[in-house]
Amino acid sequence: MSESNPTEIQLSMPELVKFVRQLAHDLRNHLNAAELQSAYLLEIAENNEVRDEIKRLRGMIAQVGGNLQELTAALSPPRLTEMPYAAKDLIEDLQQKIANDYPAKNEHVNWDADVGDATLNIDPQLLLPVLSELFANAFRHDRGAGPITAAARTDKARFVFTLSEPKPTFDLSTENWGREPLRALGQGRYGLGLYRVRATIEAHRGQFSARHDKKTGLLVTTIALPLAAPDA
Repeated sequence: MSESNPTEIQLSMPELVKFVRQLAHDLRNHLNAAELQSAYLLEIAENNEVRDEIKRLRGMIAQVGGNLQELTAALSPPRLTEMPYAAKDLIEDLQQKIANDYPAKNEHVNWDADVGDATLNIDPQLLLPVLSELFANAFRHDRGAGPITAAARTDKARFVFTLSEPKPTFDLSTENWGREPLRALGQGRYGLGLYRVRATIEAHRGQFSARHDKKTGLLVTTIALPLAAPDA
């Protein structure tokens, strides 16, 4: 008689998020206690070398706490505070952010934007970081020879942003792009970047997709957001 396979545990995303939030909360309590203890040690330490080491320790504790906060934020549903925002201002802000965050790689990006005086209703504090995440992925993952092209246009009642990156050897499926969190794991990275991008775009009532063109060797990521309704 053959053994039956063990039952696979099914866990919904809301259940996982609830677990991670609780775990992060518990860990932050321990980190806060460690921070208080290190602050006390810093006060009573007389040796300068010891004081320097305690300061480094406090920095490490703060970094772990920050990482936990980023993890829970990436898993949590986006909460928008929307405002009217000119599409050209969004592109200019994004250009500046990429130049500041990736100064050594910014020169490899070609910008092609023509959005006129179109206006969006967005939360720029949430939208700009997820747009930047697309560039981070493009810079990080097996980029082929040639520039990255960031283009923006208006199409009827939509703002359409595309990022085209050279990837001649790309062999992944894009069917569920951004719908499969926790798949690509690495040190300090948990496969939540594209998941957060999709969640934020869809919270803005937009669409998020990607496709690979084998003829051109380009991975093209597309974001479409509704334009703000014109004033009556």
